[in-house]
Amino acid sequence: MNSEKFNSLFPLPPFEPALAEYALLKIIRSEITRIGLRRAVLGVSGGIDSALSLALVAKALGADNVTAVLMPYRSSSPASLEHGRLVCDTFGVRYVTQEITPMVEPYFISQEKMNEMRRGNIMARMRMIVLYDYSAKENALVIGTSNKTEILLGYSTLWGDMASAVNPLGDLYKCQVRALSAFLGVPAPVIDKAPSADLWEGQSDEAELNLTYDMADRILYQHIDLCRSQDWVLRRLAACDGDIEAAQRIFRRIETSQFKRNMPIIAKISHRTVNREFRQPRDWNV
Repeated sequence: MNSEKFNSLFPLPPFEPALAEYALLKIIRSEITRIGLRRAVLGVSGGIDSALSLALVAKALGADNVTAVLMPYRSSSPASLEHGRLVCDTFGVRYVTQEITPMVEPYFISQEKMNEMRRGNIMARMRMIVLYDYSAKENALVIGTSNKTEILLGYSTLWGDMASAVNPLGDLYKCQVRALSAFLGVPAPVIDKAPSADLWEGQSDEAELNLTYDMADRILYQHIDLCRSQDWVLRRLAACDGDIEAAQRIFRRIETSQFKRNMPIIAKISHRTVNREFRQPRDWNV
């Protein structure tokens, strides 16, 4: 592939970190305080996404009003735990460590030949159970950490890392997460390391997706934000000897993961069905 021509034909989305910071801080404050709360809780993995969410919510609510939960599994990288603590210390946020190994291991043992995907999904959902319990314990809302690239590619766990009350990163591509993280002072070791969900030893997001985040962001921006058709994208890729198969994988992932981006389907048998005819603003009657 002609990388220079590819980058020219598929530019990254424009981004103003200061404007994004202003908007996201305002949204976080509004969504939490409008229902009478002041606190937030989130899982901190040692990765860039949770680090950026922590930086934003700490700035929006004040570090004293945020609780970070570190939830390692026995095979988690020691560096992940170290980076999680580094991020919390950088932004002055109190953190607690809740090991999930004794929670998930009995189920793993009971199941024969569990593959890594099943194990990863269970760990992601167990971590969300912990976060929502801390949410109830501290009268706080759960803050999400999934970015736009992951959400569009379906690279997330339904009712696991996708679950939250407010997600400040859901409209930021991975490249924008990096830019805003640098702008807000997320530590360099967290920004610079290879993205990984740390679900098993040596796991890498880009290896698992079989494409780079940079390529995904450039193609997604054209297809999603600028409404370019799949044929348009493929023709432009052919012009720079680009990876046609990778683009086709992106399109397939968008289509096959749509169910993750929708609320559960309610079978309609009445005149007014919840989330169809009966719809109300989120802050209705508050």
